[in-house]
Amino acid sequence: MSTPIPKAELHVHIEGTLEPELAFALADRNGVRLDYASVDELRAAYSFTDLQSFLDLYYALMAVLRTERDFTDLAEAYLARAAAQGVRHAEIFFDPQAHAVRGVGMDTVVRGLSAALDAAEERHGVSTRLIMCFLRDRPAEEALATLEEARPYLGGAVSGVGLDSAEMGHPPEKFREVFARAREAGLHLVAHAGEEGPPAYVWQALDVLGVQRVDHGVRCLEDEALVERLRRERTPLTVCPFSNVRLRVVDRLEDHPLPRMLQAGLVVTVNSDDPAYFGGYAEDNMRGLRTALGLSDADVRTLARNSVTASFIDAERRTALLAEVDAHRFTD
Repeated sequence: MSTPIPKAELHVHIEGTLEPELAFALADRNGVRLDYASVDELRAAYSFTDLQSFLDLYYALMAVLRTERDFTDLAEAYLARAAAQGVRHAEIFFDPQAHAVRGVGMDTVVRGLSAALDAAEERHGVSTRLIMCFLRDRPAEEALATLEEARPYLGGAVSGVGLDSAEMGHPPEKFREVFARAREAGLHLVAHAGEEGPPAYVWQALDVLGVQRVDHGVRCLEDEALVERLRRERTPLTVCPFSNVRLRVVDRLEDHPLPRMLQAGLVVTVNSDDPAYFGGYAEDNMRGLRTALGLSDADVRTLARNSVTASFIDAERRTALLAEVDAHRFTD
């Protein structure tokens, strides 16, 4: 098997990297009872009909995450896997509201994650950024309160904000004020849009929230004017192929619109989203696409370059990573 091409991962939810084995280990450590008899039974439950059916299990399993150590172990496990898959930079989402409702505070989550992320470059050769996401199916007022609670970490441990969770019926414009405040604080802005939701949600993410990247965005192809704008403005799209299949956005990987997105001149990147649940990490997604869609070496290199140029790293690090991508040799 060929060496993974160096890449950045820009769309991964740290809670979605919770593998069944670690879930059981943390449950045992924290005295949490899981509704599954074994790792195999839990893994068999990772079968979803849509985004909401996935989220139901996703939030239920978060019950095992209680302490700073738990979040450190979770992040450390992801970083080791990501590094083995060629990830050289990771911009990682986390959902503080999903933990707050369980009585787990912002300090516990951020400090726990930071303990792993701060050592990631030395231990794994992976630079990192942490992006705090707001749950779009929760009230906008709660998002504002979450941003205020995170103030001590903004611009430090937390370098950006995002918007995730159930998309349908929760348009980006609902979060106009909290994104305006995040912009004033100098944070990077991203948002999930155009996964299950319509192209109109992508327009809102751009025009109302002022995002720098669109997470998912595959439904942009339904709107020619939107495609032209995304192409012209070079707005990155963080596409998650395995996720799209598992959540029935597309029926098969062979049906994925990524080739059409590339042909349209869009800045597409390939990411894992919630890899423990969707069957693979960043390189697994890349190789799956290559097999299913017949992507060329040049296509893969373009996707890897896109991931680096779309990241929020500094110019020196970006230049170094692009050199790594360009120097990569493909082997059978």
